[in-house]
Amino acid sequence: MLDFFTIFSKGGLVLWCFQGVRGPAATAPVNALIRSVLLQERGGNNSFTHEALTLKYKLDNQFELVFVVGFQKILTLTYVDKLIDDVHKEFRDKYRNEFQQKGALGLLNGTFDFKDDFMRLLRDAEESSKVRAPTVMKTFEQSLKSQKTVKCMIETRGEKPKEKVKNKKNKGSKKDGTEAVAAPSKASAGDKQLSAAGDKEELTKDEILQKNREEFFRRHMKAGEKSRSPKPDAQKEKGKKPRVWDLGNSNAKVLDYSNSATNGSAEACPVEEFDPDMALGDKNREPGRLYDLEYESDDEAEEEKVVQNPSKPSVKKGGLGGMFGMLKGLVGSKSLTREDMDPVLEKMKDHLIAKNVAAEIAVQLCESVAKKLEGKVMGTFTTVTSTVKQALQEALVQILQPQRRVDVLRDVMDAQRHRRPYVVTFCGVNGVGKSTNLAKISFWLIENGFSVLIAACDTFRAGAVEQLRTHTRRLNALHPPESHGGRTMVQLYEKGYGKDAAGIAMEAISYGRHGTGAGGCPGAAPSFTLPPVLPARNQGFDVVLVDTAGRMQDNAPLMTALAKLIAVNAPDLVLFVGEALVGNEAVDQLVKFNKALADHSMAQTPRLIDGIVLTKFDTIDDKVGAAISMTYITSKPIVFVGTGQTYCDLRSLNAKAVVAALMKA
Repeated sequence: MLDFFTIFSKGGLVLWCFQGVRGPAATAPVNALIRSVLLQERGGNNSFTHEALTLKYKLDNQFELVFVVGFQKILTLTYVDKLIDDVHKEFRDKYRNEFQQKGALGLLNGTFDFKDDFMRLLRDAEESSKVRAPTVMKTFEQSLKSQKTVKCMIETRGEKPKEKVKNKKNKGSKKDGTEAVAAPSKASAGDKQLSAAGDKEELTKDEILQKNREEFFRRHMKAGEKSRSPKPDAQKEKGKKPRVWDLGNSNAKVLDYSNSATNGSAEACPVEEFDPDMALGDKNREPGRLYDLEYESDDEAEEEKVVQNPSKPSVKKGGLGGMFGMLKGLVGSKSLTREDMDPVLEKMKDHLIAKNVAAEIAVQLCESVAKKLEGKVMGTFTTVTSTVKQALQEALVQILQPQRRVDVLRDVMDAQRHRRPYVVTFCGVNGVGKSTNLAKISFWLIENGFSVLIAACDTFRAGAVEQLRTHTRRLNALHPPESHGGRTMVQLYEKGYGKDAAGIAMEAISYGRHGTGAGGCPGAAPSFTLPPVLPARNQGFDVVLVDTAGRMQDNAPLMTALAKLIAVNAPDLVLFVGEALVGNEAVDQLVKFNKALADHSMAQTPRLIDGIVLTKFDTIDDKVGAAISMTYITSKPIVFVGTGQTYCDLRSLNAKAVVAALMKA
């Protein structure tokens, strides 16, 4: 039974509505459909699930109408697709003249009495689903068993089991076809064998078997000798020997740098000398500003070439042949059909896949564009290719623009007013650049006047803590406490390796809140990197950045540990760090990360990924499809884009620049 059926315009005006059962109105599920599917250009699938309801919809692009039907998702209603098609056709035919003559005024002032027609179509659809020919059992004469004789089913003791009937029939048909042809040759061959064997004694069966066996072994022995490799004269010594390098040292103590005295002490670690210009990169930048991602398009250069070298129209001998050649492919006030768009959409799909968009996402995008344009009336002198390309560009820009913008600086200031640190957790697979981009974000926050505490929760990878310690020293060298009124802008909280990451994150957040030891107790002695000059008074940190170990999306124990860390510490922002080099793998990573966080979380409403950090963007040229794949799958925004190796190589996503690179031929 249907819950509701509604017809409304794309402008949001409800034309007609049917409420099937008593219950909540159709407003909430229809609004969810509009926000999540129609506005986000995700119309590749005509089905949408909202809580306990399944919604199916159909677009009418000619009159800008939307038909939506809703029913309980536990029900299997086979007639819904037929019903929505019939209602669409009936409603269009009934009010076609009113739409064409009055346009928008017809929608505002019109009265749509469609209840009787809808109930008739609903009854017809329900009856059509019930009227089905019952399945009739086969009679004995129609079965294969009736074709077998009693003789073929009797097995005699001592005989080999017969082969299957199908194989027997096939072999029999082949034999029947070749017996007539081979009969003369067999006869002649038999005469020759009889004449040749006239002087020899006839061999027994045992002698023939023995002779064939010897011939078989002789042939295989020759083949084995050819393929067998010669044995080495001297066998290699078993076991491994350690490689001795030219400048190496066999003393393990000389190579051991894991001195416990240096862990967590800034005085024991010498201050590293480095060039600040190399760490900062661009000298002309504005401090604290997050620049937009830029892409230089070749459209202007191409337009200049067209203006400088205008193409002359070719005049054919037929008179107006050149003019008709120019008008080829133009659409003049006609409705677009699927057959018109299929060749263009196929090329667009291949183009998107070549630009590193996941194949599944490319198919869904093209399907969404086809549904958006099908039946739409095009203007004069408009090509199908340009229309489809323009619609695809608009869909891509809409996908890259997030439903909810993540403004980190505003959220940090809001957390300051509540006297608590703003906590950000970084997660992702191995080797995507989590620690490096965490340091870039730390530098950006410091330049905006916020103090940062880095929690070293990657207790698995060798060198992870030392990497963050190096970044902390460099950031303190770039922004020393003297430049900020004696306040240390960045510190590292670490407990070494092999510890519980969730516990370290909890202690770091507690230290960042109170500016004291673990749990806010001044007597506790956490192992964090202290600056050479302590602040005059203990104070909390504005932001806590939690670095986690890289893990593959299929590793269940590590995904459980990540879900525990997020559930226990409840960070304000969970960022997934992914590299721009991936294609189809981006879909698999994000889907399984979100699924693992939902499955392994103990909360009723599990915490999922809030945003994306896209790294290594400077290595892909114009193959920017990973940005589309990631945002399409999660509906989450790309908050930061990493574009290089310096601390300033951090950008915000510019949707139009990414789409321009994606659509470049």
